[in-house]
Amino acid sequence: MSNFSDSNGHAPNSSAVPPTDDHCDLYIESDRTGMTVQTLKRAFVDNLHYIQGKDATFATPYDYFMALAYTVRDRLLHRRIKTAQTYFEQDAKVVYYLSAEFLIGRLLLNNLINVGLYEQAKQAMAEFGLDLNELMEREPEPGLGNGGLGRLAACFLDSLATLEIPAVGYGIRYEYGIFEQVITNGWQHEVPDNWLRFGNPWEIARPDYNVEVKFGGHTEAYTDAQGHYRVRWVAGTTVLGTPYDTPISGYGKNTVNTLRLWSARAAQDFNLQVFNAGDYTQAVSEKTFSENISKVLYPNDNTPQGKELRLRQQYFFVSCSLQDIIRLYLRKHTSFDAFPEKVAIQLNDTHPAIGVAELMRLLIDEYQLTWEEAWDITQRTFAYTNHTLLSEALERWSIDLFGRLLPRHLEIIYEINYRFLNEIRQRYPGNTARLARMSLIEEGHPKQVRMAHLACVGSHTVNGVAELHTELIKQELMRDFYEMYPDKFQNKTNGITPRRWLLLSNPQLAKLITDTLNSDRWLYHLEDLRGLEPYATDPAFHAKWQKIKQVNKERLADYIWRNNQIEVDPYSLFDIQIKRIHEYKRQHLAVLHIITLYEQIKANPNIDIQPRTFIFGGKAAPGYFMAKMMIKLINSVAAMVNHDSDVNGRLKVVFLNNYSVSLGEIAYPAADLSEQISTAGKEASGTGNMKFALNGALTIGTLDGANVEIRQEVGAENFFLFGLTAQEVMSLKAEGYNPRDYYNSNPLLKKVIDSLISDYFCPREPGLFEPIVSSLLNDDQYMLLADYQSYIDCHQRAAQAFRDKDRWTQMSILNVARMGKFSSDRTIAEYCKDIWKIEPVPVSLDACRPAFQPARTTQTSSL
Repeated sequence: MSNFSDSNGHAPNSSAVPPTDDHCDLYIESDRTGMTVQTLKRAFVDNLHYIQGKDATFATPYDYFMALAYTVRDRLLHRRIKTAQTYFEQDAKVVYYLSAEFLIGRLLLNNLINVGLYEQAKQAMAEFGLDLNELMEREPEPGLGNGGLGRLAACFLDSLATLEIPAVGYGIRYEYGIFEQVITNGWQHEVPDNWLRFGNPWEIARPDYNVEVKFGGHTEAYTDAQGHYRVRWVAGTTVLGTPYDTPISGYGKNTVNTLRLWSARAAQDFNLQVFNAGDYTQAVSEKTFSENISKVLYPNDNTPQGKELRLRQQYFFVSCSLQDIIRLYLRKHTSFDAFPEKVAIQLNDTHPAIGVAELMRLLIDEYQLTWEEAWDITQRTFAYTNHTLLSEALERWSIDLFGRLLPRHLEIIYEINYRFLNEIRQRYPGNTARLARMSLIEEGHPKQVRMAHLACVGSHTVNGVAELHTELIKQELMRDFYEMYPDKFQNKTNGITPRRWLLLSNPQLAKLITDTLNSDRWLYHLEDLRGLEPYATDPAFHAKWQKIKQVNKERLADYIWRNNQIEVDPYSLFDIQIKRIHEYKRQHLAVLHIITLYEQIKANPNIDIQPRTFIFGGKAAPGYFMAKMMIKLINSVAAMVNHDSDVNGRLKVVFLNNYSVSLGEIAYPAADLSEQISTAGKEASGTGNMKFALNGALTIGTLDGANVEIRQEVGAENFFLFGLTAQEVMSLKAEGYNPRDYYNSNPLLKKVIDSLISDYFCPREPGLFEPIVSSLLNDDQYMLLADYQSYIDCHQRAAQAFRDKDRWTQMSILNVARMGKFSSDRTIAEYCKDIWKIEPVPVSLDACRPAFQPARTTQTSSL
């Protein structure tokens, strides 16, 4: 890892972080809060002895990592406590971000940078004869997300803390995160990701805030003492949710917010009577059953049991979170009158959409509000972010499953739907087709609850995550809802945090930018990167830029050699596509291009061709057959191309195993060309496209998701565009798209497809790729064959541009300089202004409250 100091040798923005808290020494030990090298050394040794129980004689590298992590966590907790005190005393409005995923990545380096401790920690470890970089590699990576959805949530948490916005992230503490991907004979295999094997130094268990979550059973109607109709839910089973808090630091700020993740356990872990009777397995069956809820991220839902577990997971974390939110609110309030003014809840996709029905249940059944009062509060509290246009990703639950697990919620949803349909009838009398389209219940076999409809009806705002995506929501996906509630819909184009995705992952480029601009303000005002534009034609600046890119490519080449045993040329064009493996993301279109180049070389081994290294990375969902087949195709083509003497190293194909945030931190800075080639109209936004561009890669892509806005910002001349537009895709399908027409009329494409039909890349497994061929020729849902020739031609232009180093470097510089719009700080600021109606709450470390004295009120903060 490179030096993170600025031109004066200081840690980034270190002036924004108080160097010491000696004014609190009377009450809080300075070794817990001090920021000097000597203080860190004392704290490190103390934690090694008294938390790890080791000294230098017996300590392992992991012990050293844990001791350093606890040392950094102490500084965070000091700020966290003060942050919670400030929010409580000011009765601040708080954003609660509900997400099934938080792909937060490793935290040690991120926290060192954010609190201004990197240089001090590096020196302290060096004085002990330890390498900070080696210690950071010991940190397990929390596998709490699958891809862009979870990483976006993590970027948002970073920006919320940096912007000093009171916020809590809520999710699930998956014991086993997203699976560890193992490639065997070209196939993906999943093994458990036991990221908690050795513990997690960043989290703090909060068993005193346990909540009960009910499942199954039945409902009973009754009349209360005031004569009001009420309903009581008599549960079949009860599960306990235990919160685990991870502090989330802001860059250069005292604010430290919380990520609160819920772990499930049985209300009764152990049945002694059953055990004594000799049935040892049954004695712990309830514990096993309950803990399965938070066992694994996204269990395979191809089975009825898998579907049920996913619904249990979603309701579990949403119920825990809403009960916790109400508890926090009631510390300061005796009624729910101010709830929407003090609470903003954001639904990150449909996974937490059950929250609409759950908040209604809590307000009506538990707190005895009227339906009208509860519905007004619910609609004014929730906002919903849609992340997909794919119909199969818009969650629906069968009435049978839903009613069996959540009988009270099904009653509430039926009542919401009854009132909603009456509203539609009043607005659109006689329009039965609209009623069917907009109903929260989809009639069919089986009948299903439409969770996106529930989220839309129960929220005051619905937002898309890119301009094109939002327009498609309004005009296609939720057109009826948009016509009925036009003011409810907004766009909030996604963003990424420049702290992790440039400062942390590409420190040499970050230092060059800071030195060139003579300021690090760009790290929290990314639009300041525009100051690089005058240097886009500066030869001396070009040389520095190219050198940094080359160092990053050599780092990735070294990683590939160590992990894949493939030698790649770091001077070749690094063409990278790392993202979730899915047919709409079209990794197999890139493979068709590779085969095209390979065929050209085989036809003419002496052809003058730009050397390229094609790099893929990503995981396929365990139950997604075609995605797994695509991984096999990539690896089969790689095995042939990489060992063909005719190719002579001019083409290399690499599949990066077990893609993660940490691997992305190596890959994004090394890319020359970023593949963003999804079918237009299918990708909601994408954030990988932003990470690549921010690190100087040029984009080859369709007009899909945020690609549209990236191209607008960086300039059409600095973007390699190909393919149909979203409107052209819809029009072609409406006309009757026949992929065989393209196959039969394009000799080059036909030769490529025929190579798959003839088993050229799988001679020992005849017919292996027939499912891919059949899909392309008979359906081609994602229009690969329609876009093929445009893609090939665009790649030729990109290869030609790469040969002109000055032109390519200028384009790369301008891409970085014009990426200011795509900071998650900008996105969060827009959410705060337009949706959440919330203001920053700065946190001061002055006048610390004595640690051993009680708070001024018996109510204490636990945010």
